[in-house]
Amino acid sequence: MAAPIVTLTMNPAIDVSADAQNIRPNHKIRTSHERIEPGGGGINVAASVRHLGGESHAVFLSGGVVGRYLEELLDHRGQTYHNVRIEGRTRLSTSYIDRVQGCEFRFVSEGPLVSEAEWGEALRLVEGLDWQWLVGSGSLPPGVPADFYRLLAQMAVRRGGKFVVDSSGVALSAALGPGVVLIKPSLTELQNLIGRELVTRAEQVRAARDLVQAGKAEIVALTLGAEGAIVVSREEAMFMPAIQVMVRSTVGTGDGFAGAMVWSLARGNRLDEALRWAGAVSAEIAASDRIVCESRERVMQYFEGTLGQVVGL
Repeated sequence: MAAPIVTLTMNPAIDVSADAQNIRPNHKIRTSHERIEPGGGGINVAASVRHLGGESHAVFLSGGVVGRYLEELLDHRGQTYHNVRIEGRTRLSTSYIDRVQGCEFRFVSEGPLVSEAEWGEALRLVEGLDWQWLVGSGSLPPGVPADFYRLLAQMAVRRGGKFVVDSSGVALSAALGPGVVLIKPSLTELQNLIGRELVTRAEQVRAARDLVQAGKAEIVALTLGAEGAIVVSREEAMFMPAIQVMVRSTVGTGDGFAGAMVWSLARGNRLDEALRWAGAVSAEIAASDRIVCESRERVMQYFEGTLGQVVGL
């Protein structure tokens, strides 16, 4: 059996979400349909890999009573993991969906302060695991150096493995270079990375291709929200429109996209097929009340419906 896809989440969270009506300032807002789930980029990626039938193993930092609750939720889900206990308390993230106004409000804390001993232990833990694909996903909490993901890319080069990074800002820019197989920026993240606005699809493809040709990453998967996604490698460039669903929430859709891409590529699938799986998983999450996949049957339906929708650029 192939080694599991290992994900590393340095800043996990308990994700609390709920529905509301007419959110406005200086009023008590009643909520309903509350959901509490284990969250953080790599944890969500690992869940998507498992949902698709792959084997994943999550590594994360956890601290305080919230960290213990995170572990309990992952135990209930059946996710295999290793965690590094830290002195700080794992964060809570909240999102509220106003069903009347049709908008979403997200509140994301920066996370606990992490010591050098704690983030160093996470590196040693990952180094000791058996993996071919490693995914570093999510923000870096205070105390973790900005080039932390670059250390993971260097680890992948030493081991002959493949490293995927899904982050933003300095954490993303510092990671780019040898060892990075895939990055998955949003349009805003890509614009911030290169320092200019990308209005047309041609500009977006050129920016992604420039990163690939400069050796920053082997594949750039650019997510465009309701418009779809562009994927560029050294040999190919392709676009797939977003699958049309009734969107209930966008929380977790990017992580699901990344998880499906990695799962498919790890199976040896072509890049266009990986894009179709990624689009199907992100659509399923958007149409559900969960931040991870709920229905493999719907994912399959969406995947089959994307046949012929991927176009070369």
